[in-house]
Amino acid sequence: MKMNQRLGILTSGGDCPGLNAVIRAVVNHATLTYNWQVFGIPYATQGLLERQMIPLHMHSFDLRGIDPLLSMGGTILGSINKGNTLEEMDDILAGYAALELDALIAIGGDGSLTILSQLAAKGNWQFIGIPKTIDNDVALTERAVGFDTAVNTITDALNRLTFTAASHDRVMVVEVMGRGAGHLALHAGIAGGADVILLPEISYSLHNLCNHLAELRNRWQRRFAIIVVAEGIHAAQDEPISSDQKPTCGRGQYIADGIALCSPYPIDTRVSVLGHIQRGGIPSAFDRLIAAAFGKTAVDLIAKGCSNQMVAWQQGRVVSVPIDQMRELSPCPVDPNGDLVQTARALGIYVGE
Repeated sequence: MKMNQRLGILTSGGDCPGLNAVIRAVVNHATLTYNWQVFGIPYATQGLLERQMIPLHMHSFDLRGIDPLLSMGGTILGSINKGNTLEEMDDILAGYAALELDALIAIGGDGSLTILSQLAAKGNWQFIGIPKTIDNDVALTERAVGFDTAVNTITDALNRLTFTAASHDRVMVVEVMGRGAGHLALHAGIAGGADVILLPEISYSLHNLCNHLAELRNRWQRRFAIIVVAEGIHAAQDEPISSDQKPTCGRGQYIADGIALCSPYPIDTRVSVLGHIQRGGIPSAFDRLIAAAFGKTAVDLIAKGCSNQMVAWQQGRVVSVPIDQMRELSPCPVDPNGDLVQTARALGIYVGE
């Protein structure tokens, strides 16, 4: 370990709550414990291409002595999630060398960490990854930074929509993010009291869905319902909508249109697409906790000479795993036979099949 270590840190991919809390933990631990210099790389690999870096220290962003990073959403370093980084590999490697960095910590999802690990291998960088994504689909970690806050945001939206749904006897269809993984929909749907949760990992029938709504209405006198739809769901098994209609609407609208065609009685539906609202906001206490733990552990791994590792949350503690192993197993989907799916069904929620 060099006494004058120059440590770089960047954020890559989509933003989420908790990124700044990770940056704060890395800067504080690296400077206080190891007396290293820490430099933020703006806009991920774009900053390396342009040879840009921002010196960071414990009080870089204080406002009258108050440290805002712990509770600030987004990322102070900026981020990008587009372009073809590997095509610019040589220029990025040259930029890293020009900045004279000794090691790099990157906060990203499985795609970003995979690409950066390939750059690190080619450039012989010392590299540690920290997982972040509201999708929570990074393998080998039970939690990624940003997921808990996004679940809380969706749950809050479901709480609000429930009251207006009940007041007007409506079925509220709420489309949430997650790409091809249904973790957000499943966790928030259970926590928010959804009646239906549709996931990319589990097939479903519009006929069975409408029967479930009819049972709520006829047996339990429930004239409203909350349906949570993951943005990556597939077409229903009993697809009533022609394929040329599918690209014209999101998955939430697709379900609302299907209900209108399948239901034996008129149902008043409304669709809410939460979109990037799920990425914003103040990070939850749990996201701040794992952000601090991940940042501290990443710095310690650098100090020990480790490289090409990702910090991970497993069984209540922080461990490190090989990024190559994470890459082989990612993205990590919902287990259709897992405890949470079984819990949803036990609570009377229709989750497909």
